[in-house]
Amino acid sequence: MNRSIIALALATTLFAASAGAQSSDATSVEWIPAQPVQGSFVQLVVRLPGGGSDRNASGGRVAGSLAGQPLHFVHAGDGAYHAIGAIPIRAAKTIPLSLEVRRPDGTTEDPFRRIPVTSADFAVERLRVAPRYTAAPDSALRVRIAAERERSRTVTRRTHGTPRMWSGTFIRPVDGVVTSPYGKGREFNGEVQSRHYGVDLDGDTGTPVYAPNRAVVALTDDTYYGGQLIYLDHGRGLVTGYLHLSEILVAQGDTVTQGQLIGKVGASGRVTGPHLHWLARYASITVDPLSLFALDLAAFGRPTTSTSVTR
Repeated sequence: MNRSIIALALATTLFAASAGAQSSDATSVEWIPAQPVQGSFVQLVVRLPGGGSDRNASGGRVAGSLAGQPLHFVHAGDGAYHAIGAIPIRAAKTIPLSLEVRRPDGTTEDPFRRIPVTSADFAVERLRVAPRYTAAPDSALRVRIAAERERSRTVTRRTHGTPRMWSGTFIRPVDGVVTSPYGKGREFNGEVQSRHYGVDLDGDTGTPVYAPNRAVVALTDDTYYGGQLIYLDHGRGLVTGYLHLSEILVAQGDTVTQGQLIGKVGASGRVTGPHLHWLARYASITVDPLSLFALDLAAFGRPTTSTSVTR
């Protein structure tokens, strides 16, 4: 065999062996689900070679951001770190994931990935409603609506500073079927005026509403659009909301546990009939709450930090 061919073959073999060794020592990055959809939660999984603990300054550490929001990684053992993030409803075909990694041996790296995003095919709901539902608000009403939105934004601004309170899988707040899915465009009297940033669950007035997981009650309010509502801060960016209630059975600052009765279904606010509007946010990014059920939340384990919250 020609010596040059032998040399080329040997070099190729050595390169392949070297590449294999590098890949076995490389930081791996995964996401769940593998093809996230616009307007959904996503779980990030970063695995460091050599293990490590995010509670040990001499061990590994992972930080990062997605869609402009910080990620809060939890060490789950065997060098695996998990975090929840959100894919905005108008995300492009890919979305950048920025990471900062400190390995257990003290070395650092900044792996960068682009997460593929599946486009969502949102339907359009056409409604014929009374003119009062489509009329522009007057100046006094605009002031009220702006103040109510600011109270809601305050919740989302604070949530990154709230310790993680949830553990395990979430449950639905009511057993009702979905009557209007997340993302549906709403056309009122022939004009598209809004998009549905939540999930409507069927229920008669008085149907019990339960906390889907442990949280602190971040806000109770009676608003123009949402009627009587509750916002629960589950910590580290995760907030859920419950709108159009007939009764609120908790107070701001309360800590609630999974399955605890927090309110009752109603038709308060700007609605045409009783139901529960259930919303979820990762900080300021509103996503489909049902996408929580596509994540492997058991991997996070129980919260390891103090869950006392002062508001």
